[in-house]
Amino acid sequence: MTLMLGISLAGRRVVLVGGGAVTGRRLPRFLDDGADILIVAPILSDDTRVLLERHGLRHESRPVRVDDVEDAWLVHTATGDPRVDAEVAAWCESRRILCINASNGAHGSARLTAESRAGDVVVGVMSDSGVDPRRAARLRDAIAGLLREGRLPLRRRRRSAAGRVDLVGGGPGPTDLMTIRGRRLLAEADVVVADRLGPADVLAELDSDVEVIDVGKRPGHHPVPQEEINQILVDRARLGLRVVRLKGGDPFVYGRGGEEVAACLAAGVPVEVVPGLTSVVSVPQAAGIPVTHRGTAVGFHVVNGQAEVTSSTLDALRDDSVTTVVLMGVAALRKLVSAAVEAGVPASRPVAIVENGHTPQQRTTRTTLGRAHLDAEAAQVRNPAVIVIGEVARAGLLLGVHEEAGETVR
Repeated sequence: MTLMLGISLAGRRVVLVGGGAVTGRRLPRFLDDGADILIVAPILSDDTRVLLERHGLRHESRPVRVDDVEDAWLVHTATGDPRVDAEVAAWCESRRILCINASNGAHGSARLTAESRAGDVVVGVMSDSGVDPRRAARLRDAIAGLLREGRLPLRRRRRSAAGRVDLVGGGPGPTDLMTIRGRRLLAEADVVVADRLGPADVLAELDSDVEVIDVGKRPGHHPVPQEEINQILVDRARLGLRVVRLKGGDPFVYGRGGEEVAACLAAGVPVEVVPGLTSVVSVPQAAGIPVTHRGTAVGFHVVNGQAEVTSSTLDALRDDSVTTVVLMGVAALRKLVSAAVEAGVPASRPVAIVENGHTPQQRTTRTTLGRAHLDAEAAQVRNPAVIVIGEVARAGLLLGVHEEAGETVR
């Protein structure tokens, strides 16, 4: 039988005998744990030498001696000579020092697991009898994949004194367009503070006792003011809870994520941001519209449709080689069109309005700048919608046709 333990080697002497490829592969694990490392080897592999020089490790360039293991908590021997490795293991056994013997077909009183990490969770895999590193590595990789996808129960069951907040960008809506890190953090969450446009399906996967707080905003209807959202994040984290602020798109692209980070930092609450696939590029892409395209558009300008029309926006609209992407702009489209035409932007500039991107309800309305507000009203365009203005919005740009499936062309 083999007992698997979690042991901290921080500040404790670890002696690595041999400086070859095996030592080079395993040395980073001891470094990551903060061990006090001594390498005893007359010859070093390139990988081992690089790590030794980078971290300023102590090195004895000679064959191993019995006194090298005297003060060690753990010894790792991989000299390539089974007789030397067996002798080192015997020295350790007589001194009650744990020893990892990396010789083929042998192992000492300790073994390294095939290890995977997901946040603050460490999973180790090893064989109970005999050594089968390939099997352990394959199983480790399979478990690691499930951990990264948030498909294993990562959530803490014992409350910690130290809570935290993670702002997670949920992307345009489909769960499989979220980042792996975002999925993992959701699996760890005690509280999820969710927006209306985030990936709703993923909420159904949460444990039944996870608190879900809906703070979603709709046009003209903000039931939970931003200051109150900030306070919810801080208060829950101060209770020792893991809080995920789940947002649609990316937290820092018109998501007021910066305000939430600032509130957490001011309150002394640990906070991190996980980027998400922004609707600026992902929603046009769902309609087959590239925001840049060689020979058509060399850049793009992003606009908050609820803000005043600025000179920089008008400059972008006048530039044939720039795509202008408008978020939250349906209600203000008439104002934008009026300002653009008055500033000399061609009324014939192509426009595409993509509603409900990446959902079964997705619909694209193709029009021109001069008629955009009229055609949007006629088509009863509703939020959420992304408005694309520029030559890339021309119908059939990529497909060579004048109409695409699911589109209204006016």
